[in-house]
Amino acid sequence: MSGKTAVSDPAFPSDWAEKLLSGDRRILAKAVTLVESTRSDHRDQAEALIAAVMPHTGKSTRIGISGVPGVGKSTFIEAFGQHVTDLGHRIAVLAVDPSSKRAGGSILGDKTRMEVLSRNPAAFIRPSPAGSTLGGVARRTRESMLLCEAAGFDVILVETVGVGQSETAVADMTDMFLLLLLPAGGDELQGLKKGIVELADMVLVNKADGDLAAQAKRTAADYHGALRLLNKVQADWTVPVLPCSALTGQGVDEAWTRIQAFRDLGTGNGGFQARRRDQARSWLWDELLAELTQRLRQDDTVRDMLPAVQKAVADGDLPAPIGARQLVDALLLGRNALQK
Repeated sequence: MSGKTAVSDPAFPSDWAEKLLSGDRRILAKAVTLVESTRSDHRDQAEALIAAVMPHTGKSTRIGISGVPGVGKSTFIEAFGQHVTDLGHRIAVLAVDPSSKRAGGSILGDKTRMEVLSRNPAAFIRPSPAGSTLGGVARRTRESMLLCEAAGFDVILVETVGVGQSETAVADMTDMFLLLLLPAGGDELQGLKKGIVELADMVLVNKADGDLAAQAKRTAADYHGALRLLNKVQADWTVPVLPCSALTGQGVDEAWTRIQAFRDLGTGNGGFQARRRDQARSWLWDELLAELTQRLRQDDTVRDMLPAVQKAVADGDLPAPIGARQLVDALLLGRNALQK
């Protein structure tokens, strides 16, 4: 079935939904491409597909992973993925790569950095460009997670861009937020700011091997003590800070054990369900803002007004908040209402 024919066929979403639920990896890859498309006809098809498979989603463990470039996220994910698939799980890795602000492209090299895992039949790796989306994730990461769940993957791992303290959006779409740190990174505790570290449900100090093994243990101990001063995400959970080595596999099994314990705790005390509900509300607001922005860009009245409003703001004749309100009013009320 060609992409053009599939998109124009009204039966396309239900047909793909059936294949997706049977675990068809080829359809899963095509479905993720579909939900990432910005074309309006693709958008309609993607929404129909998501609606069709949504009753079959929500049963996976969703894990967000972040860390600065060079911390070894891809190496850790490969070791972690091999471990959980050896235990009988199926893992989907949604890796978000940074996009060029100039050219808009991304390298999307995660599959090449996970050579062993990419050949594992129980694993699915999908790199996606971040585009203009802030927070370290892609625009349609939530939908991609749902598609992977529908295809039978019970562990979903979202690897963020890796840009630092602002990279917190992944915590609003996953069950557990895992932060990777480097040993011997200088004044580690100077970086312990309210933000990405405060949101972490588990911290791993990677590269705890060779000459860095002792430093990694010291770094883990320092962070373990400092994290006690921060507010807990869950009252019953003490954030584990563990040294690990993605290269040797040390600590990978312990990380998975802690993830299972965190999920069991959240399921038992209702925190897991509450987190999912909060995330659904956050998703609604994200989509609402994105839809309003799109409508603003497409509205003829707003498009006609925009040059004059932009010039007035740039020249200092009009405060930006007033200009923004005028454009929103034009969208919601129409030009005639504004002139009355």
